[in-house]
Amino acid sequence: MGLNFQLLKCQYTFAMCSYREKKSEPQELLQLDGYTVDYSDPQPGLDGGRAFFNAVKEGDTVMFASDDEQDRILWVQAMYRATGQSHKPVPPTQVQKLNSKGGASAQMDAPISQFYADRAQKHGMDEFISANPCSFDHASLFEMVQRLTLDYRLNDTFCSLGWFSPGQVFVLDEYCARNGVRGCHRHLCYLRDLLERAENGAIIDPTLLHYSFAFCASHVHGNRPDGLSTVIVDEKERFEDIKERLRVILENQIVNFRYFFPFGRPEGALKATLSLLERVLMKDIVTPVPPEEVKGVIRKCLEQAAQLNYQRIKDYAKMLEGAKDTENAGNLVTPAKKLEETIRLAELVIEVLQQNQEHHAEAFAWWTDLMVEHAENFLALYAIDMDAALEIQSPESWDSFPLFQLLNDFLRTDYHLCNGKFHKHLQDLYAPLVVRYVDLMESSIAQSIHKSFERESWEPVNNGSGASEDLFWKLDALQTFIRDLHWPEDEFAKHLESRIQLMSSNMIESCVKRTRMAFESKLAKSSKSTDFRVSPSLCTMFNVMVDAKDQSAKLCAMEMGQEKQFHSKIDELIEESVKDMIQLLVAKFVAILEGVLAKISRYDEGTLFSSFLSFTVKAASKYVDVPKPGMDVADGYVTFMRHSQDILRDKVNEEVYIERLFDVSKMPSPPFKNEGASNNVSKQQGREG
Repeated sequence: MGLNFQLLKCQYTFAMCSYREKKSEPQELLQLDGYTVDYSDPQPGLDGGRAFFNAVKEGDTVMFASDDEQDRILWVQAMYRATGQSHKPVPPTQVQKLNSKGGASAQMDAPISQFYADRAQKHGMDEFISANPCSFDHASLFEMVQRLTLDYRLNDTFCSLGWFSPGQVFVLDEYCARNGVRGCHRHLCYLRDLLERAENGAIIDPTLLHYSFAFCASHVHGNRPDGLSTVIVDEKERFEDIKERLRVILENQIVNFRYFFPFGRPEGALKATLSLLERVLMKDIVTPVPPEEVKGVIRKCLEQAAQLNYQRIKDYAKMLEGAKDTENAGNLVTPAKKLEETIRLAELVIEVLQQNQEHHAEAFAWWTDLMVEHAENFLALYAIDMDAALEIQSPESWDSFPLFQLLNDFLRTDYHLCNGKFHKHLQDLYAPLVVRYVDLMESSIAQSIHKSFERESWEPVNNGSGASEDLFWKLDALQTFIRDLHWPEDEFAKHLESRIQLMSSNMIESCVKRTRMAFESKLAKSSKSTDFRVSPSLCTMFNVMVDAKDQSAKLCAMEMGQEKQFHSKIDELIEESVKDMIQLLVAKFVAILEGVLAKISRYDEGTLFSSFLSFTVKAASKYVDVPKPGMDVADGYVTFMRHSQDILRDKVNEEVYIERLFDVSKMPSPPFKNEGASNNVSKQQGREG
């Protein structure tokens, strides 16, 4: 049977137990009382082991097997002690030695000893076990043991980071203590092995390097805390070589800080690396290195890091565009394509700077100015590509403004980069473009006003007419564009805002004047009789004035200074224009009323014509219901007024203007020719109203 069993002791009884895998209860149990154990010959045809032994009791034999000879010896010895038998089993190898002169037993045991070699002999340890320890070079042996242990430990790099486990440390400490291995030699070998792994890409904890380096430095410079320090010439030379290698590795890690310590991981590793670099730069263990020297080394590393990081993201951006470039392999790079790539590159630049600030700025807390220099150097490299892309853009193209907004929105929120070297360069680059864009928009809007109002049909569109809606939308879009630029320099920002306010005021003023002129022209061409109807176009003109007043409050209003006059000035113009339009409309109504009164005056009593009409009406009234003379004219006027009121109240958006329009106390009194005519109209209005 296979040797999947344990030897248990219960009270004074020993038993052999067989267990299934991961089970706590035995599958089979064999009490050893009365059994005799001894070595056995190989059993052909049996699986589960290569070295056999048996237990015999009253003719019953139980066969056991183990994987090798050494395990068989240990099991037989344990069972021998458990059974308490008088016969002591002798291993076949010893029997072979006792019968080396010949015999059947020797020939029988020979195949066993040859096939199942002792474990110590198989691994070649017999020579070391029996050798004199003083005859070995334990320094070189320890170096090999420590290197192999480190290789095994680094199979899980992220778990160990180069640190030995407690058990491994115990074994290495025991080896050094028992065989006199020097501590300085031990740590120098450890440092060398760690540096080799770090050069090959393994992640090594800088704190571990710091501990070993400090230990070796205390020996070399004779500054041990216990006052006991010795160093040999070879160790001192090796220390200087390791120190230089360590300095190079640390500087390389700082240059590649984004890739050796991604997202600030391992936590605190970058800060420990900077601290170790400062320690390595020290001439001895007690004399601090001048701050400017450390700063100079870190500055040099960060300058190289800026070039490396920018080249990396540039290559990454090219890789993203690789598929598109393959599709357009035969086409030249257009300015629009170049600008698109530059904007994409700007997004990556911003992402890198944000990650540096979020994950690595804390480690460089003592050298904040160096990180700012690093960011400026990084942006300066991007500025070269940005300038080249903007130079090939068409003067009539404004597609580059999103690039400014993207970069400016990031830079203005960064305390260290706001109004820095790159930010100033960006402003100098775009200030002429912004001024030219505003000039062009001002000219375009002015031309649009002239052409739109000439062709204006005055059909109602939203809150006004088509021309006014287009004007106010353009002015609002322009102000929104300038506002969204968030120009960082206060003086230029105020200049832009003031200019846009003034331009909006002038454009709205032109719109109001043209609307007022169109209103007057429209009224002049309309009928002067009761056939006149207030058209929707006249109401639209009133609504344009209402919308102009609302828009001026948004587009022209500012808090202080001369700019506040823009709003008050345009408000006064709108009020005057509305007042004139109301007076023109009232005058139109008065003119129509005068025409009505002129017609009714023919029916006044005391005239020859009125007497004739009165006689005719009286004669006819005996047979049919005949209206009084002039009542049809009065009815027509009342219908005209009611219709006009309904249209104005329905179409005009501002109730105040309607109330002012129908305020009779403010309307001029018509020059009535006689009392009778006015009474006819008044009675009819009272009856109908």
